[in-house]
Amino acid sequence: MNGIFKAVLIIHVLFGGIALFVAPAAMMTGKGGLWHRRWGKIFFWAITGVASTAVVLSLIRSGLFFLLVALFSFYLAFTGYRVLYRKTSQQRASQGDWIAVSAMLVGSIALLAFGAYLMLTSSFGMVALVFGAIGLLFAIRDIREFRHHPADKMAWWYSHMTRMMAAYIATVTAFSVVNFKFLPPVPRWLWATVVGTVGIVIWTRYYRKKFSGQRADRNVTDLGRV
Repeated sequence: MNGIFKAVLIIHVLFGGIALFVAPAAMMTGKGGLWHRRWGKIFFWAITGVASTAVVLSLIRSGLFFLLVALFSFYLAFTGYRVLYRKTSQQRASQGDWIAVSAMLVGSIALLAFGAYLMLTSSFGMVALVFGAIGLLFAIRDIREFRHHPADKMAWWYSHMTRMMAAYIATVTAFSVVNFKFLPPVPRWLWATVVGTVGIVIWTRYYRKKFSGQRADRNVTDLGRV
């Protein structure tokens, strides 16, 4: 069993390494361009590999918390990818989307419960509480958007960007947990989330302003033509 665990762990780390280094390439290439899509797909399948091997590792040794965090990361990448197929109100959520959001809802509640229990004896419970709360917010938002398509035509863009960046934050977190031993446990788990969340907010505001300006320019042009 130890041999199997080590072999799967090596594959798990390999997928994680690919995700860690490929995501910046997708971020730096032109959005919607050929290389952006290629790097993005490699990142998505790498995260899928991470989650798949995490299931095996958790069954052998690593435990429920490790499994929940890995599935949390996969959900972010999965929904970031799937939203590209739901850009308009005519493109509805699939059965797979509903299964994924249901699993995320249950997993997030489990993380919150686990975190609350841990807080009775350890500050590490804060990690589970933070991930559980983030997962729950994403799941609730997805359910709302599945039922009622957002009015903003660029909502899919913001969702795609937020989810993929959040999945990358989870990848950086995994790297930090393994390698940044000089940090206390809780900061080691949460610093990437704090820094990454600020980055997501700044990036989202930038693109909202950019798209708003483009719409305003089109409106002015249309008025001029009339």
